[in-house]
Amino acid sequence: MLRWTIIFIILAIVAGILGFGGIAAGAASIAKVLFFIFIVLFLLSLISGRRNI
Repeated sequence: MLRWTIIFIILAIVAGILGFGGIAAGAASIAKVLFFIFIVLFLLSLISGRRNI
């Protein structure tokens, strides 16, 4: 699960750089979606990590 969160945050950063830099107009909205997916996966990994301890 941690691997997927890292992949999503890297994709969100790249899409954000492309979108906010003016290269691609649609990449900004993709970056927002990927960012929220990253937040959800991060919170899930925090919750599941605490249950295993």
